[in-house]
Amino acid sequence: MRSLPMPAPRRRGRRTVVVATGLAAALTLTATACGGSEKDRASDKPDASTSQAADNGAGKVAIPADIADRLEEHGIDVDQWKDGGWKDWDKDTWLSEAKDFVNPVIEGLWKPERMRSAEEAEKTVSVKDAEASQGVSDPAPAPVDAQAEQTPYHDNAAPVGKVFFDSPEGPAVCSGTVIKDVNNPGRSNLVWTAGHCVHAGSQGGWYRNLVFVPAYNDLGKSEADLGSADPSEIAPYGNWWADWASTSNGWIEGGSQSGGAGAAYDFAVLHVTPEQGGKSLEETVGAALEVDFSAPSAAEAGQMGAWGYPAAPPYNGLRMFKCVDAPGRFSLSSGLPTMYRIGCTMTGGSSGGGWFRVVDGETVLVSNTSIGPSDNTWLAGPQLGEDAEALYQNMSQTYGGE
Repeated sequence: MRSLPMPAPRRRGRRTVVVATGLAAALTLTATACGGSEKDRASDKPDASTSQAADNGAGKVAIPADIADRLEEHGIDVDQWKDGGWKDWDKDTWLSEAKDFVNPVIEGLWKPERMRSAEEAEKTVSVKDAEASQGVSDPAPAPVDAQAEQTPYHDNAAPVGKVFFDSPEGPAVCSGTVIKDVNNPGRSNLVWTAGHCVHAGSQGGWYRNLVFVPAYNDLGKSEADLGSADPSEIAPYGNWWADWASTSNGWIEGGSQSGGAGAAYDFAVLHVTPEQGGKSLEETVGAALEVDFSAPSAAEAGQMGAWGYPAAPPYNGLRMFKCVDAPGRFSLSSGLPTMYRIGCTMTGGSSGGGWFRVVDGETVLVSNTSIGPSDNTWLAGPQLGEDAEALYQNMSQTYGGE
């Protein structure tokens, strides 16, 4: 249902905890304050009603020199890019190599109404093809009805948010999760998502204008009510532009409209920066999750919970949902790694959303939503092993301290 580049070869505030309750071991992603009243904690959120773009004093966004240089290397004029040049998706100039990612901030581009217009980025496998797959797959799980997350999201699922980007088809949306940065404890600017949410795979290149919005639509308001909502309710922690992204070579080389050979490698990491400057993402949100790269087998993993913002009908992308199930094995081919699969009715837009489990009492991210069937009865996500950890470590070591 959904759809990665990576260089070849990884306080105080709210604390995010996933706990197992009852015999069903249902997962609940919650944020617990470490002291202070709700009023005090809310004051830590950025004022989204203020300007969220650093400028050069003349009303123009300052493009970092290295990004400007990379644009110019490919014959792209920086000012033309900001004024709409990014809308040129000519295949001869669509940057696709891992080293070619560019994403300069364009002030005011992602207004609330443009966010609401974004379409889901889904990678759908036909039910027939899924049933005929030649890989190692357990029987398809029974559907699990997605449950709406409690609001406000900044108290119940602070690390989860939406990833917005532009594709040749127009504005698009996925989901993502704030993750910890092992080399910059307490000050992470890293976001985990799916590879197909940042790169088009073998038939295309990098998507553009990538932005992460944690706890999007914090109060879960309806579309009618969002028209008059305060900006701080739509983006309580502001907009965070990706100044670098990495996904797997497996996705870049094998990803397709239905996931294809790249689905088992469909993961990505963003390094983000706030439009208005200030604290790190982790300090601002007050939460971040460890990533589990042990790649446990489906039988060993226990229950998993998937969180995201499904946008295809019957959902509209405005509310956060979750599914909890015991994973089984899924593979599209005998030559591809096994993926996890859980029953879930979430649709496109939930792509890239984190899958969580409890390890020694701590919540960790163990996968992300990648593909699903056309009848929206289950989701599959990649196992995160050595390749995923190498991608993460490279992002942390190279860009984490910036």
